[in-house]
Amino acid sequence: MIPESFIQDLLARVDVVDVVGRYVQLRKGGANLLGLCPFHNEKSPSFTVSPTKQFYHCFGCGAHGSAITFLMEHTGTSFPEAVRTLAASAGMTVPEENRSPRQQQESARRKAEESRHTQVLDAAQAHYLKQLRASPAAVRYLKQRGLTGEIAAHFGLGWSGTDRHGLSQVFPNYDDPTLVESGLVIESEDGRRYDRFRERIMFPIRNVRGSLIGFGGRIIGKGEPKYLNSPETPLFSKGQELYGLWEGRQAIRQEGQVIVVEGYMDVVGLAQQGIANAVATLGTATTPDHVKKLLRTSDKVIFSFDGDGAGRRAAWRALQACLPVLRDDIAIRFLFLPSEHDPDSYVRELGAEAFRACLGDAVALSRFLLDELASRHNMTEAEGRASCLHEAKPLLAAIPECALRVQIEREMAKLVQLTPEEMALVLAQQPAKPFAPGPRPAAGAGDAAAGAGGGQAHDGGPPDMGYDFAGHDFHDIPADESDFVDYGQFGSQGGDPAGAEGGWQQGGKQEWKGKGDWKGKGDWKGKSDWKGGKGGWKGRRDNDVGGFEGRRTMPSLAKRLLGLLLAHPELVDSMGDQQLEVIDHGPHLGLVRDLIMLAQSSGARHVGALLEAAEPDSDLATVLKGLRADILSQEDLPDPQTEWDDALRRIEFDSARTEMAKLAAAGLATEEARKRYLELSSRMTILKGAGLR
Repeated sequence: MIPESFIQDLLARVDVVDVVGRYVQLRKGGANLLGLCPFHNEKSPSFTVSPTKQFYHCFGCGAHGSAITFLMEHTGTSFPEAVRTLAASAGMTVPEENRSPRQQQESARRKAEESRHTQVLDAAQAHYLKQLRASPAAVRYLKQRGLTGEIAAHFGLGWSGTDRHGLSQVFPNYDDPTLVESGLVIESEDGRRYDRFRERIMFPIRNVRGSLIGFGGRIIGKGEPKYLNSPETPLFSKGQELYGLWEGRQAIRQEGQVIVVEGYMDVVGLAQQGIANAVATLGTATTPDHVKKLLRTSDKVIFSFDGDGAGRRAAWRALQACLPVLRDDIAIRFLFLPSEHDPDSYVRELGAEAFRACLGDAVALSRFLLDELASRHNMTEAEGRASCLHEAKPLLAAIPECALRVQIEREMAKLVQLTPEEMALVLAQQPAKPFAPGPRPAAGAGDAAAGAGGGQAHDGGPPDMGYDFAGHDFHDIPADESDFVDYGQFGSQGGDPAGAEGGWQQGGKQEWKGKGDWKGKGDWKGKSDWKGGKGGWKGRRDNDVGGFEGRRTMPSLAKRLLGLLLAHPELVDSMGDQQLEVIDHGPHLGLVRDLIMLAQSSGARHVGALLEAAEPDSDLATVLKGLRADILSQEDLPDPQTEWDDALRRIEFDSARTEMAKLAAAGLATEEARKRYLELSSRMTILKGAGLR
């Protein structure tokens, strides 16, 4: 946390005029300076900067703030990044308040890792640009798609070449682990390496600050997949990034809206025709993180999808992701093109003005929601209307309290032939739990719906798997009760998600079946797919000792420990047999053990790399996907080693208490039982003395 006193000192030393003047042309206008607002499209200047009051204000759109606020809003940086940028320009050092030496060291390690990844990505991009200039076939493909050299240069399009080891020309040390970690190179199980991208047009992916974080590749000949993204890396998470957002930032402000399409070529093709305010998701369904990022760039969002079944399913998932962030001051609409067209082909065949006209006919989110729900039920029958309302309830519950929600509920009441009062009574009698929207991976960037399956009403991913160590209350988790939390709701329309074909099945109750030999290596009976060798651990567990009880639920303690390990992977490096033995004695901690074994055997530490190493359909992979977005945005926890040690003490303490209760219930009839009881009692005293909370 940056001290407030430092923030005030920093603002006193920097001049907001200098900061804004780097991005906006200002001229004198009385006591203030005037310019065209960078946050909305205007022809007459209404944007003022006050040197005396040290703030900016726009009388047109209401933008207002300090030098820090301006950097955040204009460049997309976070608050800490904006503070550090200004501090560097003023020759000041940001103090690291309440950060232990371990935390500072870990923060420095992560920054160094990100710097290395950025350097290799930039070097690869230079190589891809050079390869494009030397490839007539790649240039011919781009011309056939109607692209000019100017637009290709604007987006930094390149060519991967056809050589399996083309990047060895750029990186003499082709065995550098950073090449694998950054997603440029793939290492096979036998240790051989080769370039990830070959025979593909390369699309560099940049974050909101313009930094290169990954690549997308589109094959120009025959082959699958058509689109290929960089894997999850310390810099890149496709569920949080949008292609073209950096390149289209100015056009989005000028147009006052952002268009969301399905593929890289849609973005580039629209820009070629003068529609430069389009962005695309990166081969995955729209996520709430995407929507939040979109709404930070514009209060008007139009999703443009194909009019076929896949396009409508993609639109429905996008709608679900939008519901939790709806407000009265934003407008979200949906445009469905004819089934034979995508945005790129439509604008090339019919022109930019025809596409703009279509944008004006886009359907409001509320209308799409109501029409889609009505299309799934027989609205001429009471049963159909009741079923429609049943499906709508969790969707309505996901919308925050606002005037728009009231309007939608009234429209829904008309649809199901209820009065507003009757509708309110139905919703109050059986309040619905909001669904948990989330991404589902698709086969390629050009089709966000590919491979999404046929789920309709609840086509979302695992709910928020955030963890909270505030207060470190491990003591509130009883040893004999798992305190399970619901983990997913994939399923069929209107029914029990667990009952859907291919759904998550509820497992039976598990017990620890070990022999209680705390001094040995533990009697862990969980089965695994351990095959030996590097990367052999795939994280598949049977429902046995310490296992994961069912695929729809997850213990709170397991969730906390997994979150701690993923946020602070350095904990794995110091893990020994004794700690693993303690975990084996804890109920329902099989996934924690799986994660440790996977990390130790594969060498992966980042959540994206762990996902690559895990078996795709395993419980561990499912949980990692659920935790990934939260972990990437987590700040460092205070002293994670202490958190981990305290958790293990709690596990050991509760296991000892449980075993003592069983021994007492049996009457302590034997000398061995009485001796064991005293040993456990002594151990519990030691644990309490060690600071068990």
